[in-house]
Amino acid sequence: MDEKLKQLAYSLVEKISKEVKKETRNNFYKLGKTIGIGADGSPTSYIDQIAEDVAIKTLEKSDTPVNLLSEEKGFVDYKGNYVFVLDPVDGTRNAYRGIPFYSVSLAIGKSKISNVEYAIVKNIPTGDVFTAEKHQGAFLNNTRIRVCEMPSPEMLSSISLGKNYTPRAGKLSKKGNVRSYGAASLEMCLVATSALDYYFVGREILRVVDIAAATLIVREAGGVVKTITGEDLDMEFDATSRTSVVATCSEALLSILLPKA
Repeated sequence: MDEKLKQLAYSLVEKISKEVKKETRNNFYKLGKTIGIGADGSPTSYIDQIAEDVAIKTLEKSDTPVNLLSEEKGFVDYKGNYVFVLDPVDGTRNAYRGIPFYSVSLAIGKSKISNVEYAIVKNIPTGDVFTAEKHQGAFLNNTRIRVCEMPSPEMLSSISLGKNYTPRAGKLSKKGNVRSYGAASLEMCLVATSALDYYFVGREILRVVDIAAATLIVREAGGVVKTITGEDLDMEFDATSRTSVVATCSEALLSILLPKA
């Protein structure tokens, strides 16, 4: 991966993080205000727009041309060979509710998740930075990370429930210990560090901007990312497509989570 692209990605993530922190301090009660509709048809919150504006200004001023696929704007063609797949604030509801678990998620690729070459996920409140480069491993704050070799006897998972409940999710939620944090990119990164044994979203609700970066991070940490049908997860860089996700430490655990009929 071109060092200029990586440096631009780092700069963009840091600028977004800084602006979001500033808005959280100065305009907290405006963060969740709906101000429009994004490219995928979902509501755009004040904090989402503020963060995306930073990204657009950064790329427009950059000497390194790179296209953008973002939650609110959709695809923006800056005549680059690569695309920044960006969720400026993953975990928007956490951000405007004051829950310190939300991120900037950025992946660099050309057309789909399987050709993503570089990824950054930054936990904005804590400052922790997860990165991965294809065939080079995954890192947390520049220290290499790996998934667990064996799940904990008392498995700890994050499962999407509530309005996204599925019968399989309900069965899994009765086993082990369950958390649900509300920010897909960070939850998948917790699988990459072995903090979670698996992450399960049974409905097709996640977008490529949510998971493109974290998918590379989990896979480079030695983990597995599939759909609930057991297929390797892959998505075109498209603002409207949705998918289910199962991120685990191993194929062995996957076979337990998704038993064949």
